Amino acid sequence: MRYESFEWQEQPPPSNGVPRNAWGRQSRRRSRWHRPYTFALVLLDLLSVLGASFIASSLEKARAGLNQPWLFFDGTDLFFFFAYIALPLGWLVVLWTNGSYDRRYLGLGSEEFKRVIRASVTIVAAVSLLAFATKTDLSRGTVATVSLSAVILILLGRVLARQVLHLARRHTGHGAHRMVLVGTLPEALEVYTAVTRSPAAGLIPVAIHLTDGFAAARGIETPVPVYAGRDVLSLVREVGADTIAVCGSASAEPGELRRLAWQLEGTGVDLVVAPQLTDIAGPRVHIRPIEGLPLLHVEEPTLSGPGWLIKNLMDRAAAGFGLLLISPILAVIAIGIRLSDPGPVFFRQTRVGHDGRTFKVWKFRTMYQDAEERKATLEELNESDGMLFKMKHDPRIFAFGQKLRATSLDELPQLINVLKGEMSLVGPRPLPADDGDYLGDVRRRLLVRPGITGLWQVSGRSDLSWDEAVRLDLYYVDNWSLTYDLSILWRTIFVVLKRKGAY
Repeated sequence: MRYESFEWQEQPPPSNGVPRNAWGRQSRRRSRWHRPYTFALVLLDLLSVLGASFIASSLEKARAGLNQPWLFFDGTDLFFFFAYIALPLGWLVVLWTNGSYDRRYLGLGSEEFKRVIRASVTIVAAVSLLAFATKTDLSRGTVATVSLSAVILILLGRVLARQVLHLARRHTGHGAHRMVLVGTLPEALEVYTAVTRSPAAGLIPVAIHLTDGFAAARGIETPVPVYAGRDVLSLVREVGADTIAVCGSASAEPGELRRLAWQLEGTGVDLVVAPQLTDIAGPRVHIRPIEGLPLLHVEEPTLSGPGWLIKNLMDRAAAGFGLLLISPILAVIAIGIRLSDPGPVFFRQTRVGHDGRTFKVWKFRTMYQDAEERKATLEELNESDGMLFKMKHDPRIFAFGQKLRATSLDELPQLINVLKGEMSLVGPRPLPADDGDYLGDVRRRLLVRPGITGLWQVSGRSDLSWDEAVRLDLYYVDNWSLTYDLSILWRTIFVVLKRKGAY
């Protein structure tokens, strides 16, 4: 639904803070989804540690040849006390103190998992130090089993809980924050577009409050109602919001922003700032306060160094091992292609790679041999708005080739390109060499090696527009990290299984 209604009211005198007792009871936060969600995480983490202790004790008993029940406790066996009482409670305390239940990190991003791993390292160090200090004869194998099992079970529980939260946010709107966007209309609409790209993020804009009046915005269709000249806090209460997002230039007014923060004290409403700097991920952004002025410092992208070397080594090792492991599958696919259409098994095409160097990409052939000649007659049916030719029902693809594309099995031979160092497992998709000179923003994709999978593949694949695909590839280049690569590889599994956007 689109809105063209604007409302104007006289602005009341600004508040300079809510009088309150620092030791008194504060207002509850308007967004309460994280309370039951955090309780569920605590329960899952507790069960995970208990499960890890059970696994370790069972293995220890099996090794020692004992047959007593696993819950046996006679008051003298301290192992069971520490394994099933002290360790689980201690693990929860360390997880809590490491911020793994902080609502800012729940449901999105990798920070939650990093904090879980850091807490686990702390627990292992504490147990080892305690055993050394008390001269306890503690089996290193038991410690390793408990630690590794607990980390794996906790992370699996977190992933499961996150998937449930994402489903609730996508289909019911529960577990989400309702936002009022404050700023000029173009800035607010830009933030609206950014936060609604990912429903799993749980940010739902419900209104826009204009800071420069509604005259310039009159007659413009907007996805949510637009207001001007209203008291922001009363508007938040009216629309049932729990978060205020200050957009763009509005965040550059330190006096106004400070007074808004004062006004929200004690109300339970969150205040976030969305600067005009977009598509820059958190690890590259640091706040450096100088004399009360918070400076937003943006680091350069890290496209070299030890992390990049590890990425290259991992690519080569994974490609070599993968080719050996799936060689029987490759042979079966090759036979299927030859039976479907006489001709070569592989399709090789010149693509543009790192620093503009060209190379021959390896793919299983999925089209008839005269596909290139027939392409000229199908140009007007191209469903892509960019450099690539895409059709959902391309008549040049034979039946077996369609199955290979739907399951992405036609991409497997690109492991050869990865092994040769021409491609990476994760990166921007390699584009044909005869489709332009890659000027402007598109050329920035060439700063890294192209990949078999990438950010735009796990975000919609062929269903995305060309501009959106370029934006995602540039985001990957600007915010690359090893953790990001691993998350994309993990998401690729589910995208391939769903077969979304594969044609």
